[in-house]
Amino acid sequence: MDAIFLSRLQFGFTAFFHFLFPPLTIGMATIITFIEFLYWRTGKEIYDKMARFWFKLFMITFAVGVATGITMEFQFGTNWSEYSKFVGDIFGAPLAAEGVFAFFLESTFMGLLVFGRDKISKTMRFFASFCVALGSTLSAFWIIVANSWQQTPAAFKIEGGRAVLTDFFGAVFNPSTIPRYLHTVDASYITGAFFMMGISAYFLLRNKNVEIAKPSLKIALIFALVAVLAQGLLGDIHAKQVAVTQPAKLAAFEGLWETQTGAPLNLFGIPDPANETTNAKIGVPGLLSWLVYGDTKAEIKGLKEFAPEERPPVKATYWSYHAMLFFAGWFILLVLWGAFLLMRGKLDTNKPFLTLAYYSMLLPLLVNELGWFAAEIGRQPWIVYGLLKTQVAASPLPAYQVLLTTILFFVVYSGLGAVVVYLMRREVKKAMGEEFSTSSPLGISAGK
Repeated sequence: MDAIFLSRLQFGFTAFFHFLFPPLTIGMATIITFIEFLYWRTGKEIYDKMARFWFKLFMITFAVGVATGITMEFQFGTNWSEYSKFVGDIFGAPLAAEGVFAFFLESTFMGLLVFGRDKISKTMRFFASFCVALGSTLSAFWIIVANSWQQTPAAFKIEGGRAVLTDFFGAVFNPSTIPRYLHTVDASYITGAFFMMGISAYFLLRNKNVEIAKPSLKIALIFALVAVLAQGLLGDIHAKQVAVTQPAKLAAFEGLWETQTGAPLNLFGIPDPANETTNAKIGVPGLLSWLVYGDTKAEIKGLKEFAPEERPPVKATYWSYHAMLFFAGWFILLVLWGAFLLMRGKLDTNKPFLTLAYYSMLLPLLVNELGWFAAEIGRQPWIVYGLLKTQVAASPLPAYQVLLTTILFFVVYSGLGAVVVYLMRREVKKAMGEEFSTSSPLGISAGK
């Protein structure tokens, strides 16, 4: 057993589980804030009922996201001590800022909504909801800052074998912070909107809670439509940044081995790292060069420009990236169909759309993970790009200790995941007054 591999496996598993929840909370918090705004402006009780129902589901995801985020951060000291020694002067600052400027804001007003919702005015409810949404979004910013510095380190100097901060704002606004932050937050809006669309669609398919489901579906669809279409632009901006700052990652995304002028955009292929080629390629000539540099004849570096030991794992990077794009295409088709139905006044009665919306409700969670895989695996073999390799960043621990704690994490998180599903089902069950099966995303069946 290899302790470094097990440490990577443990962090990957805990990060995977944790990352299911923050995008959902960010997206739901923003939509709930809009619903609270509608209640504040109109005074209509339906918006009060909507806000209360969705807030219950939000609380579940918030609580689990906080708990799993804390345990993940501890691993920097336990499993990745050499990394912490190298970046502690820089990495600690955004994590501290996240707690001081974001988490306290979010949790304070969260508590006000949980324990004082019926004791405060509509204006204060809207303000508290806004602060929860703002806090969750700011929290994402500081976490993205920390991770972006690993991708594109800036504003530092090396002293005594450590990276020492020279400019706080230079490190915060390193070359990848803003593109990655906007890309991630917009993905969170998609996640929250699809989740709300899915549950609303389920209600309508069962002809239950129609009063809440109809306006919820409409609001969620509009959020999803705007966010999905915006993601095309934001993803393009982020990809251009990757092309400039991490060209090996871009080459792995595209399965591009040879440096080319007029490089094609790879639509499909089967990477073969052993023979340094991509088989069965289907691409659009010159399109990658144009997307990156605005010139169909611009040069794009291939993987062969980099030493074999400094190339990312090509298959994992390539397939996670292309799977993400495939599902993104599905999201575009679904929201455009929904917009068409909305304009025709048939959004809440079209059963094929409602069924697909229901079964697509958790797909953004998968896409978020695929994007994270592509970004993090594509950075390898570096834990801090160009400065520190993953192989030398782990703590000198016996392999059996890491294996034991990994097994414990798996057991605990499996139980925690089951609790989340149970609590979600229970809240939906209260709203529905029906029994549930175990054959669908939340353990509830779309059909009658």
